[in-house]
Amino acid sequence: MKTLDQIASELAGYDPQALSADMVNTFLAKLVDPVTEIETSDIFNALGRVLAADIVSPISVPPHDNSAMDGFAFDGAQLSPDAVLTLSVIGTALAGKAWSGTVQPGECVKIMTGAIMPAGLDTVVPQEFTSVNGDLVTVPKNVLQAGDNRRKLGEDLMQGQPALQQGDRLTPAALGLVASLGISTVPVLRRLKVAYFSTGDEILSLGEPPREGAVYDSNRYTVFGLLTRLGCEVIDMGVVRDQPEALEAAFVQAALQADAIITSGGVSVGEADYTKTMMKKLGDVAFWKIAMRPGRPMAVGHIIREKLASSPYAKNAGSAGGRPHGTGKAVLFGLPGNPVAVMVTFLAFVRPALLRMMGCSHGGPPLLSAKSTEVIRKKPGRTEYQRGIVSTAPDGTLQVAITGNQGSGVLSSMVRANGLIVLHHTQGNVAIGDAVNVMMFDGVI
Repeated sequence: MKTLDQIASELAGYDPQALSADMVNTFLAKLVDPVTEIETSDIFNALGRVLAADIVSPISVPPHDNSAMDGFAFDGAQLSPDAVLTLSVIGTALAGKAWSGTVQPGECVKIMTGAIMPAGLDTVVPQEFTSVNGDLVTVPKNVLQAGDNRRKLGEDLMQGQPALQQGDRLTPAALGLVASLGISTVPVLRRLKVAYFSTGDEILSLGEPPREGAVYDSNRYTVFGLLTRLGCEVIDMGVVRDQPEALEAAFVQAALQADAIITSGGVSVGEADYTKTMMKKLGDVAFWKIAMRPGRPMAVGHIIREKLASSPYAKNAGSAGGRPHGTGKAVLFGLPGNPVAVMVTFLAFVRPALLRMMGCSHGGPPLLSAKSTEVIRKKPGRTEYQRGIVSTAPDGTLQVAITGNQGSGVLSSMVRANGLIVLHHTQGNVAIGDAVNVMMFDGVI
């Protein structure tokens, strides 16, 4: 891995006190490297894992020409745009069993969806398009063309072709594709280990009684959910107080067990600087002010394992969770403390970086375009992430409305949202009907 100074030297205009959101992602892409250890997983346990090698199709899918409809199979050369076609039914082809007869001109075979196409036949007329009188079937004019409703051998995949590629993330659809090839296990990169803790004397854990000036920790649970959904192995380290000894012990334990460490709180101007001091003591860390809202303060870098050897907290610290891959460094993401800012910085910056560390070749969902249903005030010079509700307009296009109070501590508006409105660095005010980019929260398949 490169040092932070080496990465900074490669970026024109790099200023840690005024970073654009785009430069943050460029920097992080240079900061992180993917894991390399390979495991074998059965497909029932492979959801969300990243392929370590191409999956080459051992068979053609489908393995033969077959019918895409329940109907009647015949030679499509007999079709004429000027005349109906009457055919005699001479047999029935069922799925899972080849029909072995011979079909002459003027004849057809009743066929079920998925059944092998009899030799010499290339067209299927759906049953509902026909008139049937005993063994005679009438095909109307201009309802289909030769070759319609036939699935060709290898139409989905040909034997020997890559079905999935190294770096692909295994979605539900991908699991079905693997199973369709008769493959039960897949080579995957090991799960990324991520340690997480909240910092601050004002943070209450669940179960603790309320006290004046204190707030219950929500960040721990949202980050846990985000990491779990991403498919990481999460090492939950709870809440760490603003005490040098406690912070050192937490960073040492995290770095000796995890590939990446995420903290929330302790990186803003004016906060107790124990967290910053400990990050500097144990690693190579930069403290940024990002031109964004919500968010802005963020720390990134490495906790360097060689620096931990002299710590009294290093002994047995890594025994509980096992050692990560041997880079000698754990990547550090120090996020702000406000709940919405934590989620926004995670989605905008940390998630793409973690996907890269997981070996995933795709950085996340694309930005979609939607029309704003209201005026949004915005000054150029920073990227803003507004919580939004995306819906379908009456004309079929996407539209988006903000969810109300956009304060960085207002979790309820994040719960109501189904995406973030991304207002880019140079963008100004948004008028009703203007197109804006949206980052959707959820994916299903």
